[in-house]
Amino acid sequence: MSVDGCIRGIYITGSSLIGAAIKAPRITSKNLISVIFCEAVAIYGVIVAIILQTKLETTKEPFHPDSMRAGYSLFASGVIVGFANLLCGLCVGIIGSSCALSDAQNSTLFVKILVIEIFGSALGLFGVIVGIIMSSQATWPVAVVV
Repeated sequence: MSVDGCIRGIYITGSSLIGAAIKAPRITSKNLISVIFCEAVAIYGVIVAIILQTKLETTKEPFHPDSMRAGYSLFASGVIVGFANLLCGLCVGIIGSSCALSDAQNSTLFVKILVIEIFGSALGLFGVIVGIIMSSQATWPVAVVV
């Protein structure tokens, strides 16, 4: 879902950026920062996927309460990060679109809207932090050696 948020954000920002660049070609290079923010959303998803992959273990008792708790913890962590990054990508895409359009009209608005875009991008980072905290709760049952 993180990649889906990235794709949708780039689509929204890119289409507005290309359209606004027809009127004001000077905005093209500085408004690419919005596309970079959208790509960061996909990178957040990849980072969390790698972290979750390192947490997986094989157990001899799949229905042990600790195994089930660990499995659901990892699953919930992935879902939360995915949804947070999906919404973050949409948020950054919409704000990036308005940034490109308003920058084409008035160049003094770029920095002001960019600050708002940074706050929108922080939503994805919050999702990653929550996902890492949730995945740290995944503890697998200790194998008893007889």
